[in-house]
Amino acid sequence: MELSSSAFGHHADIPALNTCDGRDQSPPLAWSGLPAGTKSLALIVDDPDAPDPAAPKITWVHWVLYNLPPDAMGLPAGVSELPPGTREGLNDWKRTGYGGPCPPIGRHRYVHKLYALDTVLPALQPPTKAALERAMHGHVLGHAELVGYYRKQR
Repeated sequence: MELSSSAFGHHADIPALNTCDGRDQSPPLAWSGLPAGTKSLALIVDDPDAPDPAAPKITWVHWVLYNLPPDAMGLPAGVSELPPGTREGLNDWKRTGYGGPCPPIGRHRYVHKLYALDTVLPALQPPTKAALERAMHGHVLGHAELVGYYRKQR
């Protein structure tokens, strides 16, 4: 399974356009090589370096999507209409949708994680990353990661 973006490479810098210093729009994402039997996909984007990469204390959640249909081969930049059936979870700003990188200090990692699941998940209450991870347990057929970096412009 592979996850990529035409906006940045694996272990490369995320463009300012996709951050709080720019338009805060989601980057384009593409995936391929889904395992046989994939019935849905889940996407989690988070920052394990919050608040300071020198002394990380929490993992900040930027985006949660689940029940993406397996025939969707990606998401466009600044996605405004999600594929049919897709559900949105809450990020750590307590809202749905993409929240781009906006680190208070230092250069942070932003981990884009795509999961292929053998089921379509029920509506999560509350629709958080933790609830999604619990619901996915025992249903993950494959997993891919794309890591980007960002340091806030001053």
